[in-house]
Amino acid sequence: SYTHHNVFDHKAGTDVYWCTADIGWVTGHSYIVYGPLSNRATQVVYEGTPNSPDEHRHWNVIEKYKVSIYYTSPTLVRTFMKWGREIPEAHDLSSIRLLGSVGEPINPEAWRWFRDVVGGGSAPIVDTWWQTETGAIMISPLPGVTSTKPGSAMTPLPGISAKIVDDDAKPLGNGGNGYLVLSEPWPAMLRGIWGDMDRYKDTYWSRYAEEGWYFAGDGAKYDEDGALWVLGRVDDVMNVSGHRISTSEVESALVSHHSVAEAAVVGAADETTGQGIVAFVILRGGEENTGDALIAELKAQVSKEISPIARPREISIVPELPKTRSGKIMRRLLRDVAEGRELGDVSTLVDPKVFEAIKKGR
Repeated sequence: SYTHHNVFDHKAGTDVYWCTADIGWVTGHSYIVYGPLSNRATQVVYEGTPNSPDEHRHWNVIEKYKVSIYYTSPTLVRTFMKWGREIPEAHDLSSIRLLGSVGEPINPEAWRWFRDVVGGGSAPIVDTWWQTETGAIMISPLPGVTSTKPGSAMTPLPGISAKIVDDDAKPLGNGGNGYLVLSEPWPAMLRGIWGDMDRYKDTYWSRYAEEGWYFAGDGAKYDEDGALWVLGRVDDVMNVSGHRISTSEVESALVSHHSVAEAAVVGAADETTGQGIVAFVILRGGEENTGDALIAELKAQVSKEISPIARPREISIVPELPKTRSGKIMRRLLRDVAEGRELGDVSTLVDPKVFEAIKKGR
């Protein structure tokens, strides 16, 4: 109730709220069921894909029901980018006054597109960080209170104690890059794993056991102004010739190219550098795949945005990426493709056949 009311600036009886998550996933539990219903929200509950019967589906719903708060995932935003801005621009979206992002760090280019095209250039975006295990939003801007930066979760909510620390549990200051921990308890926290308390302690509490801090595997950094940027899972941080490079950093650099709608990056074993950067890229609608020329442009873009050390070893232009029903990209399976292994479990994918198309694009 607290996070839903404050993060979304919800006004009962006035707002029409829509969280696009699958109701069976934790975002659906907390922000379709528990929070909105306890706050007397008028809300859209939708079951289905965003392109059935066509790509106008979400915008038709927003226009018809005058949705004012729209909470979705960066993956879906990038899918909308791929389909083209002319689709949302064909609709009256003036009812929207606040946008939200959940599920993974949103890259700055997608953030700007979301605000400009869907939010009319004025709707604030709450880029929320939390996990299944936290039960509720932990880090997010507050609309009308917190200033925002494209791609940054900004600051912990009032009452939440989050820090970025190094391997030795030393808290980091502005410009620091390390591990995101929660140092004090909170009401919605996970308190066990059914039938396996040892696994619970080992997974979430063993890394900083002496300090009693919760750590569930995400890396983060403070910029020079002290804004907090979530970098994604620490197992998504690649070690290239001794340099730690986040997959999300490389993905953001690729998506900042005018031709790219979406990118997924993985680290693959490399005899020379330890890990090589392998990228899978979806082009925006109407953009031409010029083959080697485009790939060279994209590699140069990453070198320029980050550093030559982050230049991908390999880039494949693909029609789609492997995603779960909640919109998460299954990078584990892309790593299998990059290293030429048999695919692992594909049971949670929306469309397991996507790998046939990916293999053709390599």
